[in-house]
Amino acid sequence: MFESVGSLLGSPWIYAVIGLSVLLDVFVPVLPSGVLVITAATAAAAGSTAGTAAAAAAVAGTAKQVPQEVPSLLALVLCAATASVLGDLVAYRLAWRGGDRLDRAIARSRRLTRAQERIGVALSRGGGALVVIARFAPAGRSVVSLGAGASHRKVKEFLPWSALAGVAWAGYSVGLGYFGGQWLGATWIGVAVSVLALFGAGSVAAYVMRRPAQAADPAA
Repeated sequence: MFESVGSLLGSPWIYAVIGLSVLLDVFVPVLPSGVLVITAATAAAAGSTAGTAAAAAAVAGTAKQVPQEVPSLLALVLCAATASVLGDLVAYRLAWRGGDRLDRAIARSRRLTRAQERIGVALSRGGGALVVIARFAPAGRSVVSLGAGASHRKVKEFLPWSALAGVAWAGYSVGLGYFGGQWLGATWIGVAVSVLALFGAGSVAAYVMRRPAQAADPAA
């Protein structure tokens, strides 16, 4: 499965590629950052399984133990979470500084305008769980980061929730890839099932984000 990308998965460059993808997908949500994280974690699962088999063979005297170069799960989580927070902060600062073009773009977008209002109220009340939920929703991270910046929320109100969201998303994605690789093997089927689980969580998060706004509209 991983023959075509094996050299990258076994190289430290995989962290740079994942970090850049996660950082930039706040601006380009179509980037496959989640797929990259899951694929790398699946490779780690495959490597750990192969390493265990090689060690057993070496003990039995039937083969030599060969170190397996695979991504570190902890490094994957830290890399993805750090890049997520950095991307959030860049979007937040850009929206904070604003400008006529950005203000007009937000004013034209009902989704961004509504998010700006909701995230401002949520953070002022200490209910930043919306930031965590939005991290799993398609483009939700972009909407919330831009909304927090455009509404001029204090960084101390936004940053802790952004960090929690980044760790939760990174841990969930790495966990999906690793356990999917353990249970289904290092195959495209295993990666596909893990990616579907990630998209499923995104769909639930998108529904949860929309529901309060829809419920609030009649009362407005």
